[in-house]
Amino acid sequence: MGFKIESGLLDACALAILNGGDTYGYEITQSMKKAIVVSESTLYPVLRRLQKEKFCKTYDKPYQGRNRRYYSITEEGKKKLQEYKVQWLDYKNAIDTFLDDEPKRKVGGGEDD
Repeated sequence: MGFKIESGLLDACALAILNGGDTYGYEITQSMKKAIVVSESTLYPVLRRLQKEKFCKTYDKPYQGRNRRYYSITEEGKKKLQEYKVQWLDYKNAIDTFLDDEPKRKVGGGEDD
Protein backbone atom coordinates (compact mmCIF):
# COMPACT_ATOMS: atom_id res chain seq x y z
CA MET A 1 0.00 0.00 0.00
CA GLY A 2 1.33 3.43 -0.88
CA PHE A 3 -0.15 5.29 2.11
CA LYS A 4 1.76 6.10 5.27
CA ILE A 5 0.43 4.12 8.22
CA GLU A 6 0.14 6.25 11.36
CA SER A 7 0.60 4.89 14.88
CA GLY A 8 -3.12 5.05 15.72
CA LEU A 9 -3.94 2.77 12.81
CA LEU A 10 -1.19 0.34 13.83
CA ASP A 11 -2.59 0.33 17.36
CA ALA A 12 -6.09 -0.34 16.05
CA CYS A 13 -4.91 -3.20 13.83
CA ALA A 14 -2.89 -4.81 16.64
CA LEU A 15 -5.83 -4.58 19.04
CA ALA A 16 -8.17 -6.05 16.42
CA ILE A 17 -5.84 -9.01 15.95
CA LEU A 18 -5.54 -9.50 19.72
CA ASN A 19 -9.31 -9.31 20.01
CA GLY A 20 -9.37 -12.58 18.05
CA GLY A 21 -7.29 -14.33 20.70
CA ASP A 22 -3.93 -14.32 22.43
CA THR A 23 -0.94 -14.52 20.14
CA TYR A 24 2.75 -13.63 19.87
CA GLY A 25 4.55 -10.84 18.04
CA TYR A 26 5.62 -12.73 14.93
CA GLU A 27 2.06 -13.96 14.34
CA ILE A 28 0.69 -10.44 14.79
CA THR A 29 3.18 -9.16 12.22
CA GLN A 30 2.24 -11.91 9.75
CA SER A 31 -1.47 -11.13 10.19
CA MET A 32 -0.88 -7.42 9.59
CA LYS A 33 1.25 -8.12 6.52
CA LYS A 34 -1.86 -9.51 4.82
CA ALA A 35 -3.18 -5.94 4.63
CA ILE A 36 -0.32 -3.49 5.21
CA VAL A 37 3.46 -3.32 5.02
CA VAL A 38 4.85 -3.68 8.54
CA SER A 39 7.99 -5.16 10.04
CA GLU A 40 8.58 -6.74 13.43
CA SER A 41 10.86 -3.81 14.30
CA THR A 42 7.88 -1.50 13.73
CA LEU A 43 5.39 -3.71 15.56
CA TYR A 44 7.21 -4.33 18.85
CA PRO A 45 7.24 -0.64 19.88
CA VAL A 46 3.49 -0.61 19.11
CA LEU A 47 2.96 -3.61 21.38
CA ARG A 48 5.07 -2.06 24.15
CA ARG A 49 3.04 1.16 23.92
CA LEU A 50 -0.25 -0.77 24.06
CA GLN A 51 1.03 -2.65 27.08
CA LYS A 52 2.17 0.57 28.80
CA GLU A 53 -1.28 2.09 28.21
CA LYS A 54 -2.84 -1.11 29.64
CA PHE A 55 -4.61 -2.00 26.38
CA CYS A 56 -2.86 -5.36 26.32
CA LYS A 57 -0.89 -7.56 28.70
CA THR A 58 1.77 -10.19 28.22
CA TYR A 59 2.64 -13.59 29.55
CA ASP A 60 5.37 -16.06 28.67
CA LYS A 61 4.77 -19.63 27.61
CA PRO A 62 7.40 -22.33 26.95
CA TYR A 63 7.87 -23.20 23.29
CA GLN A 64 10.57 -25.55 21.96
CA GLY A 65 12.84 -25.07 24.96
CA ARG A 66 12.47 -21.30 25.29
CA ASN A 67 9.83 -18.82 26.35
CA ARG A 68 7.56 -17.16 23.84
CA ARG A 69 5.88 -13.88 24.82
CA TYR A 70 2.14 -13.82 24.20
CA TYR A 71 -0.04 -10.74 24.08
CA SER A 72 -3.68 -10.55 25.12
CA ILE A 73 -6.16 -7.69 24.92
CA THR A 74 -7.49 -6.21 28.16
CA GLU A 75 -10.96 -4.85 28.84
CA GLU A 76 -9.50 -1.35 28.43
CA GLY A 77 -8.06 -2.50 25.10
CA LYS A 78 -11.46 -3.75 23.96
CA LYS A 79 -12.97 -0.36 24.78
CA LYS A 80 -10.17 1.41 22.91
CA LEU A 81 -10.70 -0.90 19.92
CA GLN A 82 -14.36 0.13 19.79
CA GLU A 83 -13.29 3.80 19.81
CA TYR A 84 -10.85 3.09 16.98
CA LYS A 85 -13.60 1.38 14.96
CA VAL A 86 -15.85 4.44 15.24
CA GLN A 87 -12.96 6.75 14.35
CA TRP A 88 -12.01 4.55 11.39
CA LEU A 89 -15.54 4.57 9.96
CA ASP A 90 -15.73 8.35 10.29
CA TYR A 91 -12.32 8.74 8.62
CA LYS A 92 -13.12 6.21 5.88
CA ASN A 93 -16.44 7.88 5.10
CA ALA A 94 -14.77 11.30 4.93
CA ILE A 95 -12.08 10.07 2.52
CA ASP A 96 -14.65 8.18 0.46
CA THR A 97 -16.33 11.49 -0.34
CA PHE A 98 -13.24 12.30 -2.41
CA LEU A 99 -12.33 8.87 -3.74
CA ASP A 100 -15.82 7.60 -4.55
CA ASP A 101 -16.42 6.93 -8.27
CA GLU A 102 -19.51 9.14 -8.27
CA PRO A 103 -18.61 12.78 -7.48
CA LYS A 104 -20.84 14.20 -4.75
CA ARG A 105 -19.92 17.84 -5.26
CA LYS A 106 -18.26 20.03 -7.81
CA VAL A 107 -14.99 21.65 -6.86
CA GLY A 108 -15.02 25.40 -7.49
CA GLY A 109 -18.79 25.71 -7.52
CA GLY A 110 -19.01 27.88 -10.64
CA GLU A 111 -20.74 26.85 -13.85
CA ASP A 112 -17.70 27.74 -15.97
CA ASP A 113 -15.26 25.57 -13.95
